[in-house]
This record gives sequence, structure tokens and C-alpha cells, in this order.
Amino acid sequence: TNGLTGVIQANIAIAPSNSKVIYALASTATPTNSVTGVVNLYKTTDGGESWTPVVTGDSTTVPDPRPLARIGGGDLPTVTVDPKNENVIYSASVVMWRSENGGVTWTAIRGSPGGDDYQRIWINPNNTDIIATISDQGGVVSANRGVSWSNWYTQPAAAMYHVSTDNTFAYQVCSGQQDAGSACVSSRSPDGMITFHDWHPVNIQEYGIAAPDPKDPDLVYGSARSNVSLYNRRTSQTTYVGPDMSATGPNGESYSRNVRTMPINWSPLDPNTMYYVSNAVWKTTNGGHDWTRISPDLARQTWEVPANAGKYASNVTPAPLGAITALSPSPKSINVIWAGTDDGNIQVTTDGGAKWTNVTPPGIKPWTRIFNIEAGHFDANTAYAAANTMRVNDMNPHFWRTHDGGRTWTEINTGIAPGSVANSIREDPKVRGLLYGSTDTQVWVSYDDGDHWQSLRINMPAISVRDLQLKDDSTCLCSDLIAGTHGRGFWILDNVTPLRAMAAARNTRPSSYLVKPATAVRVRFAENDPTPWPPDVPAGENPPASALIDYYLGANARMVRLEIVDGAGKVIRKYSSSDTIPGPDPALNPEAYNRICQRNPSTPRCSVPLYWAAPNVVLSSRAGMHRFSWDMRYDPVEGTALTETATGAVPHRTYFAATTPWVPPGSYTVRLIADGKSYTQPLTLVLDPRVKTPASAIAQVAALSREMYDGAVALRAAYVAARAISDRLASDGDAAFKSQIDSIAPPPARGARPVFGPRQAPSGPPTLESVRVAMMAAAMAMQEADVAPTAREVAAVTRARAQYKDVMSRWSTLAAKLDSLRPQRPD
Repeated sequence: TNGLTGVIQANIAIAPSNSKVIYALASTATPTNSVTGVVNLYKTTDGGESWTPVVTGDSTTVPDPRPLARIGGGDLPTVTVDPKNENVIYSASVVMWRSENGGVTWTAIRGSPGGDDYQRIWINPNNTDIIATISDQGGVVSANRGVSWSNWYTQPAAAMYHVSTDNTFAYQVCSGQQDAGSACVSSRSPDGMITFHDWHPVNIQEYGIAAPDPKDPDLVYGSARSNVSLYNRRTSQTTYVGPDMSATGPNGESYSRNVRTMPINWSPLDPNTMYYVSNAVWKTTNGGHDWTRISPDLARQTWEVPANAGKYASNVTPAPLGAITALSPSPKSINVIWAGTDDGNIQVTTDGGAKWTNVTPPGIKPWTRIFNIEAGHFDANTAYAAANTMRVNDMNPHFWRTHDGGRTWTEINTGIAPGSVANSIREDPKVRGLLYGSTDTQVWVSYDDGDHWQSLRINMPAISVRDLQLKDDSTCLCSDLIAGTHGRGFWILDNVTPLRAMAAARNTRPSSYLVKPATAVRVRFAENDPTPWPPDVPAGENPPASALIDYYLGANARMVRLEIVDGAGKVIRKYSSSDTIPGPDPALNPEAYNRICQRNPSTPRCSVPLYWAAPNVVLSSRAGMHRFSWDMRYDPVEGTALTETATGAVPHRTYFAATTPWVPPGSYTVRLIADGKSYTQPLTLVLDPRVKTPASAIAQVAALSREMYDGAVALRAAYVAARAISDRLASDGDAAFKSQIDSIAPPPARGARPVFGPRQAPSGPPTLESVRVAMMAAAMAMQEADVAPTAREVAAVTRARAQYKDVMSRWSTLAAKLDSLRPQRPD
């Protein structure tokens, strides 16, 4: 290592084409910098016996500093050597660089003005034009030596720091993210899948926290290390409204210390009050125009040097260095605020900040980072804390709980896997004792106030979950658990109602039960044009546009039925576990279904690639917890065929076209029958809150739709009865009477598939089926949007009503004639 001394850090690369040539990007100690050192590029051509620094072509001492820049967080840049040319090397720094002459001169080949933080570079050993690199944003590939690249938006790799939501419908989820700007993304898209069109930056600092204004969601505040940003969606302009932290305390103490992720919170009790932190807590009641400091320095004033400081311990002088990293204003008292610091303090005020009390549990060591604190939702003396001990070399989770204002604490980790630090803990706002926690690998749930935990990972990849939020309020009409992950973006667990039911029934859980459904919102799943987004467009999943019904079976059941009952006691929708869906599921087993398509090309779903198909909706009779989706429509009319539609198509979630009208907003009953035992729960259905159509118009559509639907059901029943009579008359030889029956209920054309009907009724004399088609066409024409019916639509209903009266009168006459003939002919 001659020529390479005092090395603090080094990244090395051996030339594959000549193992004697080695490059090192190394930081070496200097008399004035023995901690991080000075970075330089070194090269050896004798296998490491001697090293020389690489300098620029016009200097004997000065290297090109650009490829030596540390990556954003302070990491040493990495070096890669071309597999076929020992003089071609790459540096992965905030920009990706290439040198063609062994590091003497450099060219930037990929990067952005804000810096991308490249981490690693790989070069194809067989074709060195093919290069792959990864950065904080994701991985990209070039097939032409860096002239052009793929994009990283194909990968769900966003590194989110926190989770915040606004009060819109559908609500937006916001956060700063590692080296990719901030993001606010809609939790639901009208396109049926959440794409690039559904998110936008809001100019929050990279690691900042978003705080959308509860009174005006177009105003998004964000925390920075020493300021507060305010982004206006309407103008796309940003202003800075943070407090002036230059003043010092009476003894010269500073109130401007900070770390990367500074909390910013709106009071849950006062929509005009917002808090921001440094090493002190700041408060504004006028959107940042004025600020008041409401705490002293809440960090440790002195502390024991952590054992893992090792050989550096003697150089450490304890002093106030920490900053606040967790803040939680109480939802029960405007005067109670909890704060936690990155050096392991927990403090609380019960008088709005006039006095603060240090309530740190003795078990929390100095420089434990309090990642988040959750003020209790049911009393002001309760709080929960996630204590992250990574910096003190303890990689295990540590969650804490107090019910007496911090006088005593209990550590609550039982059931959580060791080896992953704690990041976030939240209390369900509706069920006392139901807790959600996250670590560096997954999400956890506790039904007994943290005494025991179990995994709630389900289908989420193993990833650092940095923050959790339970979104449950009158604006979202939801109860969603949102996870902000550091590497997989946002994840949402839709509708935690069954978890609440399990928590409430943990001591008296019956063998089977039906969960009381959450309020159902009559919202459309996808309204995109008939040319939909293709499956190669990167996208997140939309939540279901249906009423979610959860039930638990203690054992396998022979038969399960589900019924939706309206306010008049009439069953308007029914399902059964015995409902048969022929063949394999095209969404779950496309290979098997494709063989059916090859044998019978006219089979439903076979006209397009099977990646469009949504999974079949099946009512399960197996033991366990199940979720079923009711589409909030009436039962299909008997004989209706499944038809496909291009409007609203979504890859992997394209459903068959609706064939019946929406049910109106109102109160319903869900009835579950499992092996003869019945369970019922009320269900409330509401209109999409974005719809501003007068209630009278919505009621008019509902009444006309129901009239047309009920008429179509009656017509179908009459048609089935008429065809049975016609078949019987054929054997009896009464050709004249059979002809009259056939005129009102003609047999279906050979090979024809039954349909609910086109938008216009077929021409010719009205029949039971043609009028059914006309009535359903009139009903379905009013289902596309929640608006008052047009004159044309009302006229179609009027015509169908008249046809219904006429054809049913004719049918009644024929039925009466049949009754008069019945004694003369045996059945």
C-alpha cells in the first residue's frame, strides 16, 4: 500500500482485463481532518504494491473534484472499471462520470442539477455498451453506452420518510422522499389505476414532512431543516414561512438545532394551530405569519457517551446536541403535547407549552432516536412511542406505552420479531387498545394495547416502514391504514373494519360472525376512455369501488349465502358459495383459460389478452376471515349474459359490463347465512361526496331506474313462463294457441346469447323480451353519471312504461285464457 496511507474509507475496483490494475476512491486523513478525510482517486498498476493519485491532465497535483464528490448522505463514491478496457472507469457520485484515460479527465454521462446519488454501476462483460446503474430513485439501463437510458419510474422504489394526508376526496398521501422530490399522490384515480397523472411534487424538502392545511387542501406546508415551506397547488408557487430561530436564550442557548426530518403538525382540535420544531417547539395560529416558541430546549443537556462510540469515546464531550424528531398534539386536550428527541428524550406539556416535564423511561438510552410519538385518542394521559435504537447498536424493536401521563412506562414488544428497529406506532382512533406498529421489515398489529403483537405484513414486501397513519374521518369516508416505506413507496390497507371487529371481540369472539360494514361510497371504479392505459404503464392499485363485506367462519361451511336487503325488507342482491363460475379463473390461471379460448374463441374474455381480466368474485365457504365486494347494484336479471366493455378497462382489473342499475343511497341490511345460521349487520350507502346533484334529481333517477328494473324482472319471469307453456302446447297439438304465445314470447334464435339489451329497443311488435330490453336500456342510460335525467331519458322511460303495460296486458289475457282451458287439458 505504498503511497496510500491514512485511509479512513475506500472503494476499490480491479480491472477485469488486467488484475494488476486497481483503482481506489479513498478518503485519507489530513492534519486538519481526521474524521472524514479528503477524497481522491488512486491507481496501482502492480497489484497494490504502490499507489499514485490520479490528477488532471494539466496539473501535477490537482485532481478533478467532480467524480470525487461524496454521495448526498456523505457516502464515498464508488468506482467501476470497464471489463474490456482498464483505462475506462466510472464513478458513481451525485452524477455518474466516465473517464477514458484512467481517471485523468472525466465526462458526465447521467445526472441532474439536484443530484441523483448514484450508488453502483454494472457493465456487461460481453457487451460493454450495456450499462446498468442504481440510484436513490431506482435502477436504469443503457444499451448504447449511456447515450440514452430506460427510466426508473417503472419501479415502485420511492423512499418515503413520513405519511401525511389531506382532507380531499379522494384523499392524497404526501411525503418528502429520498432524492426524488416530494410527492402528493391520490389514493384513488378515475382511471382505475394510480399513474403518473395522479401525483405531483409539492416542493417539500427531500426528507421533510407534509402538513396539508385542514381548511384548504390546496395549501401544503412542509418541514425543512430550518424553515417551513408553503406550496400553493392553485398557483404552483412556494413561499417560506418558518420561524425566525436566531434569538438565543438567557444563557446563550440556541433554539435552531435540527436534524433531517423535522416534525410539523396541525392541532387535531384547532384547525388554525400548527406546530413546527427544532430543538424547541414552535407554534403559529396564522399560517406561519407569526411564530411563538412554546418550549425550552427539549433535548438532553448532558448524557453518557454510548458504548458503541468505541475508540472515539474519549474525543466526545457531552453537550446539548439533539433535536426534536417526534411531536404529537393530543386529540383530547389542546394543552397536551408530547415530544421526543433524537438523543432519547420524551417530554410532555399539559398547559400548552408553559411548562414541560421530562418523562423519559429509564430504559431509553441516550441517542436512542424517538421516531414517533402517538398521543392517546381516548384519554390525555395515554401515549405510545417508537424508540429506534439503531444508533446505539441495538437492532431490536422498542415500543413504549404510558397511561399515566408519562410517570410510568411499559415496554411492549412481545410477538414482534427481533432484529428490526422500531419506526412508528399508532393507536386506532375508534377502538381502544388496537395498535399498529412498524419496524424496518414490516407492519404489526396488536389487539390488546401492545401486550401482544402479530404480523400485518400480508402481501407487502419486506421493507423499512418508516411511518404509519390511520386515515379515518368524515371527508374520506374511509378507515385506511397507510404505510410510508423507504424503498417501496406508499402502501394502503383499505378498510381496517375487520381488524377493529377482531379487537372488539377478542375476549368473546364467536365461532363465526359478520363484521359490521363500513359506510359504502357509491363511486365508480374507472371512467377512462375506451383506449385505456396499457399494462406497461407503471401504476398503483385503485381501492375497490364497492361495498366491502367482511365475515369470519370458524370452520368450513357446506353452504354460505349473502343477501342485501333494502329498507322495505326485500332482497335486492343475493350470492351463494354454490354459484358456479365455469372453467378456470382467467385472471388467476390464464394458461388454462387460454386453452378454453383456443377451443372456443367466442368465450367471454377471449377477445383480448387475458391480462385485462379481473379475478372472479367468489363467496367463500372456507374457514377463516373473508372479504367480499358488493358492486352496489341490483341482482342481474335472469338470462343476462356477461358482456365486455372497453370503457373503464384496467389491466388485471377489468370487470364485465354492469347490467343492472345502481341501488340508491340509503340504509340496507347485510345478511349472511352459513349452514342455516343467519347473521345480520346494517350497511349505510352514500353517494360520492364530489357529486353536487340535488337530492331530488338523484331520487328521480333511483325511482325511474327501479321501476324499469322491476318491470324487466317481471317481464323475464313472464317470458320464462310463456316459453314453458309454448313447449307444452307443442306436444298437445294446440297450434293456434301456441302461435299466440309465440307472438308475445318468441323462442330465442338458434345460437343467440341472451343479453340485457342495446340502448334502443329492437324494431317490430313489442314482445316480452323486446320490452324487457327496452326497459333495461332506459334504466342503464341513466347510470353513467349521477345527474338529473335528460328529457330524452325520461321519454325513453315513458315509452318503455307504455310498452310494458301493453305487453303485460296481452300476456295477462293469454294467461287467463290458459286458465280457462286448463280443466280441459291435463297438465
